[in-house]
Amino acid sequence: MTRDEGAALPWVPDEVDIDSPSVARVYDYLLGGGHNFASDRELARRLVEAQPNVREIARQNRAFLRRAVVFLLEAGVRQFLDLGSGIPTVGNVHEIAQAAAPGTRVVYVDYEPVAVAHSRLLLQDNPDAVMVSADITRASDVLDAPATRRMLDFDQPIGLLAVTIGHYIPHAADPVGLFARYRDALAPGSHLALTHLTDDFSAVHGDRIVSTMKTTRDNVFPRGRAEVLELFTGFELVEPGLVTTSLWRPDKGVHEVRDAEQDALYAGVGRLP
Repeated sequence: MTRDEGAALPWVPDEVDIDSPSVARVYDYLLGGGHNFASDRELARRLVEAQPNVREIARQNRAFLRRAVVFLLEAGVRQFLDLGSGIPTVGNVHEIAQAAAPGTRVVYVDYEPVAVAHSRLLLQDNPDAVMVSADITRASDVLDAPATRRMLDFDQPIGLLAVTIGHYIPHAADPVGLFARYRDALAPGSHLALTHLTDDFSAVHGDRIVSTMKTTRDNVFPRGRAEVLELFTGFELVEPGLVTTSLWRPDKGVHEVRDAEQDALYAGVGRLP
């Protein structure tokens, strides 16, 4: 796709450099989406070289997101704040939540221009979902955005979703402190659901993934189990605790004979007492 061809599509803002890969568009490609460019597909190819099962990692992550949203709905949550939501593909938070509980409100947050533009196109006729363009590491920009305040009632429980976003937060940005700022804005009964890349397992080639992603603006920072648990400070983990994605409350009747360490991502849900 050329720059002119990309600009002709309403989900491609003029300022987007289609020759520079974006992690949001790479994830879209790995899940079979169509909102990506040649540069994104090339980065995806190199990620597959670094971690051959990266498509399965993406699939298991997406499946966890669905199960976590359903769990939170069953817990009575009717509003969600989705940090680093990326490009909307099939099985988005608002699709899952509003199908089960009409009127559930969803705020998506991302700073990737294609993710923002395409989300706004998708949601323009949905009064209960909105996209906020903001950097999630600037918590006040997210929490105080007019659209966030209009859509969410911070006196009621909120489902805070941080799915595959924590490992893009550098150590210098104090990820534990950042998550605490979001936590402190939430009412009791709120939940945090997250997944996070780890290199705890030999099946995960964390050094190769890190090296590959250093060619983009989206560097990654895999963390060990103890570091990921710190992100849940103030929350009470629900069963089964912090596990890999495929092991977190798998669907009943579904049993996959596989090495769960291949998931590459820790996953968990915590409740704010």
